[in-house]
Amino acid sequence: HCINQLLAQINGSTTIHCAFFGIDDEKLVALLREKSPQGSVQLVVDEQNKAPLDGIPSRRDTSRQYMHNKFCILDGEKIITGSFNPTVSEAPYNNNNLIIIASTYLAGNYEREFQELWSGRFGGGEEVLYPVVVFNGKQIENYFCPEDHCAEKIIHQIAQAEHSILMMSFSFTHEGIADALLRNTKAEIKVLFEKRGSRGEHSQLSRLEDFGIPVKTDANPRTMHHKVIIIDNQTVVTGSMNPTANGDRKNDENILIIHDSKIARSFAREFYSLWYLNSNEGEP
Repeated sequence: HCINQLLAQINGSTTIHCAFFGIDDEKLVALLREKSPQGSVQLVVDEQNKAPLDGIPSRRDTSRQYMHNKFCILDGEKIITGSFNPTVSEAPYNNNNLIIIASTYLAGNYEREFQELWSGRFGGGEEVLYPVVVFNGKQIENYFCPEDHCAEKIIHQIAQAEHSILMMSFSFTHEGIADALLRNTKAEIKVLFEKRGSRGEHSQLSRLEDFGIPVKTDANPRTMHHKVIIIDNQTVVTGSMNPTANGDRKNDENILIIHDSKIARSFAREFYSLWYLNSNEGEP
């Protein structure tokens, strides 16, 4: 129930800065509208978002690439991010993830990125101020695309894998990331693709399959919208970026690389719940 978590967090906040590729959930739009006169509410959306946002201070990205982020900064001390767009077509149906972290350093990173978007600076900007943060003993890396070269960071993590790589991807067309999977001969690899577009011209599904990597398409009749890589049950890469050339080099995106076994196992449970859905294979 990601939308309920998002509503609860925003309802308890005063300063609310959000960047969403898509937002049309009526309760959330109404809440942002209600809070706009009370505090500081600012919202950035892509031009693809057609929902009326009257009464909410907002900016639209009308440039050629997508403003594809899905994040909020709350009261300058907490971030919400992940793959989740708060839309009526997505919230009840699609597989997504939502991350809430009360870190002032991460909030500072995201606020800096948000102000670039708010000022109309789309498709690039300054490199992240704090790329590595230690929060409650957990090392978290934070990057924004395209300025921080997100694919390079993802490829580096894949190269470090010793035992396992589990990947869930709405769209996977990035040849360099696929190359990194093929080069890693130590880890057991499984890749779950969103069914829609998985056999398209640029999709890496057939290529990975031809090299013997176990691949599947998801069984959700709507959309498997994750953009997640779980490495050695120790590290999670997630955020808004699909492993595509546009996601890496054109769109405004964000990723987190979380080095924590408990969180990694939580994501692995989600992976296997989808991998074995409608399958005769037994779970590990």
